Amino acid sequence: MPAIELDGVVKDYRAIRPLRVAALRVEPGERVALSGFDRPAAEVFVDLVNGALLPDHGVVRIFGRATAEITDGQDWLASLDVFGVLTERAVLLSGSSLAQNLAIPLSLEIDPMPAELRRQVEGLAAEVDLPADRLDRPLGDAPAIVLLRAHLAKAIALDPKILLCEHPTAALDPADARAFADTVRRVADARTLTVIALTEDGVFADVVATHAYKVNGATGALTSTRGWRRFLS
Repeated sequence: MPAIELDGVVKDYRAIRPLRVAALRVEPGERVALSGFDRPAAEVFVDLVNGALLPDHGVVRIFGRATAEITDGQDWLASLDVFGVLTERAVLLSGSSLAQNLAIPLSLEIDPMPAELRRQVEGLAAEVDLPADRLDRPLGDAPAIVLLRAHLAKAIALDPKILLCEHPTAALDPADARAFADTVRRVADARTLTVIALTEDGVFADVVATHAYKVNGATGALTSTRGWRRFLS
């Protein structure tokens, strides 16, 4: 059963033209990079996949279940457990420490932090290559790469099956973007994550994705690509 299916999807979000995806099928454990979505379109795509938005036309299925079939609020909240979303829209508390931010998905007991929770936080930090000497410092002075790794740690904290990424490396310099791509690939391999990354970063796509597609904004058709040079052709 595919992890994610989009079939004939159209969503009007008051842009110049609606978001369109003619057909997309992602098997469990596959990692797909999609080019052709700006930031607003990427947000709409992610919200369509996780069921926060419903398509105007077409169908979105997650592990065989159409998102339109989820009509109860509690059922929808439970359905979110399958997703981790790597996005700058997620809240980070700049006045709290890095460790406290990483603990928030796991517990409200962050000050003081119980020993077992601290061990979980340290494990998450190590998994996403966050430096241990930053854990007890406020996030307010952290560089962009640390903030992004914190977002990744929070996205995977509850052991999702699917990771959705919205232009993850847009704010990074090339060296940090490559290092972060290596981290995402390693995390996805270790956890057998299904990944969809909305990205215009060729290096990130080449490092992370098992499949890459360019989306035609007018028709929603996907063109399969093998190298990033062809992504933008």
